[in-house]
Amino acid sequence: MNDRYDGYAGGDQYELVGYDEFGQPVYRQVPQQQPPQGYDPYGAAQPQGYGYDPYATGRQQPVQPYDTGQQPPVSSYDTGQQQTVSSYDTGQQPPVPSYDSYDPYGTGASASGGTTSAAYDPYGQAANTAGASTGQQPRVAEQTAYIPHQAGPAEDGEPRAGRADRDYRTEQFAFVEEQEADSEDVIDWLKFTENRTERREEARRRARSRVVALVVVLALVAVGGVGYLWYAGKLPGTSSGGKTGTATPVGAQNRDVLVVHLHNTKGGGTSTALLVDNTTTKQGTTVLLPNSLALTDDSGSTTTLAKSVDDDGSSGTQDALDTVLGTNIQGTWRLDTPYLSNLVELVGNIDITTNSDVPDPDSKKKGEPPLVKKGADQTLSGKMAVAYATYRASGEAQNAQLERFGQVMQGVLRKLSSDKQAATTTVQTLAQILDPPLTDQDLGAFLAKLADLAKGGDYKTALLPVQQDGTLSESASSSVIKDVLGGTAKSPDAGAAVRVGIKNATGSKSATEQARVVVVNGGYTFLDSGTATTAQSVSEITYTDAAKKNDAVEVAKTLGLPTSSVKKGKVTSNADVSVVLGQDYKVSSGSTG
Repeated sequence: MNDRYDGYAGGDQYELVGYDEFGQPVYRQVPQQQPPQGYDPYGAAQPQGYGYDPYATGRQQPVQPYDTGQQPPVSSYDTGQQQTVSSYDTGQQPPVPSYDSYDPYGTGASASGGTTSAAYDPYGQAANTAGASTGQQPRVAEQTAYIPHQAGPAEDGEPRAGRADRDYRTEQFAFVEEQEADSEDVIDWLKFTENRTERREEARRRARSRVVALVVVLALVAVGGVGYLWYAGKLPGTSSGGKTGTATPVGAQNRDVLVVHLHNTKGGGTSTALLVDNTTTKQGTTVLLPNSLALTDDSGSTTTLAKSVDDDGSSGTQDALDTVLGTNIQGTWRLDTPYLSNLVELVGNIDITTNSDVPDPDSKKKGEPPLVKKGADQTLSGKMAVAYATYRASGEAQNAQLERFGQVMQGVLRKLSSDKQAATTTVQTLAQILDPPLTDQDLGAFLAKLADLAKGGDYKTALLPVQQDGTLSESASSSVIKDVLGGTAKSPDAGAAVRVGIKNATGSKSATEQARVVVVNGGYTFLDSGTATTAQSVSEITYTDAAKKNDAVEVAKTLGLPTSSVKKGKVTSNADVSVVLGQDYKVSSGSTG
C-alpha cells in the first residue's frame, strides 16, 4: 500500500522522469518558458544559465539548487569571463543519501534534525561547467527533480526514521479486508454439500414411500386373493368344488339340476343324464343314469327309467326321479340325435378322447374304415359325435354307451360360449321345441354357466351305480347321491305321502311285490331298496327324523310287523321310513292291512 502524496503543495507543475532503484516514480519541476533576450545570431554571446541578467546590471543573482542550500556566485558578463558554475559540491557525486535525509524544500535540515552537506543527485552526474576560454558552453546546474517522500526499507531490528508528521500508526489506517479468492468456492462447496444432503434425505423419503406403497399393494393383493379363494370355496375348510371337505353341509348347498334325455331317432332307445350346477361349490357335474334304474310310477308300480321315459314322458319321469334321488329338477331337455348333431356343428366340432372305434352306421359294406377312431384328442363332427354317443358294441353293458354320451356332452359344453346371450342364440338356432316350463333363455343361461365351469376344469362326469334289479346300492347313497345331489332325500311337501323304502331279506322274491301292494294301498309311496344278499330272521323299521316316528309305527302296523321293531336309525336314500323285511314277515298279514 503506497503512502499518500503530501509533498509539494504549490502551484508549480512536475513531470515524471523515471523510477528509482526501488521502483518509485521520480518527478521534476517543469521549467517556465522565458522570452528570448539578447539574441546573438553570430554566437558571440556566452551561454546563459539560470540567473542570467539581460539588463546587465553587473551582478547575477546566485542560483541556488533545492538541496544544497548554498550556491557559489556566478560572475557577471562584464568581466569578460564567466565563473565556473560550482557543481553540487566537489564535482564528485557523493554517496546516495537515504530517503530520510532528503530535503526537497531546501531547509537545510534533515528529518533527523541535521544539515545536509551535499545535494542529492538522483542521476549521479556532476554539473561541471567549462570557462569561457574553453569554447564550450558551461552546463548550468539544473533544478533538482522533485521526488515525493518515500520511506526506505528499515533495517532489521531498527526503527524506521521519518518525519514526525509522517509517523503513521496502525489506528490511522482504514484497512479493507479483501475477500478470499476461494470464498466463492467455499460457498459453492457448502451449497453442494447441503444440496447433496437434501438429495439424500429426499431419496430416503422416496424409498420409504415406495416401501410403504409396496407393502400396501401386497396387503391388498393378499386380501383380494384370500377373498377370491374364499368366494370360490378353495380355501382349506371351505367349499372347494366338492373335492374335499366343505364348510357348507352338502344338504344345504344350492344346486340347479336339469335332466336331458337323448332320443336316438334312428336306432331307437334313450339315454338319460342329469346336468348339475352346484352354485355353492362352483362345481359342475354330469350324472349318468342307467336305464335300469328302478322308479315308481304314478300308480305306485315299480318301473325302470327307460320304460318311464317312453310311457310317462318327461313330466312323469321328472317327478319319479325327484322321488328316488331326492333332487329338485328344474326342467327336462329332450334332445333328439339330429339336434345333437346340429349342436356340435354350431359350436365348431368337439375334441374328446375316444375309447373305441365306431363304424359308420350308414355304411352298407363291411371292412370299411371306422367313422370314429379310437384315440386321444379326436375331433368329432356332428355326425361323428352322434355315432359315438349312441354306439354300443355287441355284448357291452348299457353303461358303456352311457359313458360315451357323457363324453360328448362335456365336449359340447367346453366348446359352447360362456356368454349367456351367445349361448341362448345357439339354443335358439337349433329351432327346437322345448318341453314347458323350460324356455330358450333358461336353457341358454344354464348351459352358459356349465360351459364356464367346464372350461375352467371344474366339471366332471359321474355314473350313478345301481344294482342288477335297478335299486340303488350303498355306494350310490354315499357317493353320487350324497355328495353330488345333496346326500338325503328332500323334505316332502306338506300333505305328501310318506316314502317307504322296502328291502327284501326274507329269502323269497315275491315278498317285495307283496309288500309294495300293501304299502301303496296304505297310502304310502313305495321305494324299492333292493334285495339283501343274506336273509335275516327279524324285520327292522327305522327312521331318521323324530317327526317321522309315528309314521314308522303306522307302517309297521300296515305291514303286520310288531311296533317293537321300530327304532331310530339309518334309512335308505330318499326314504322317510326304511323297512327290512325279515323271515317273520307274512304275506297274508300284509294283505289284510
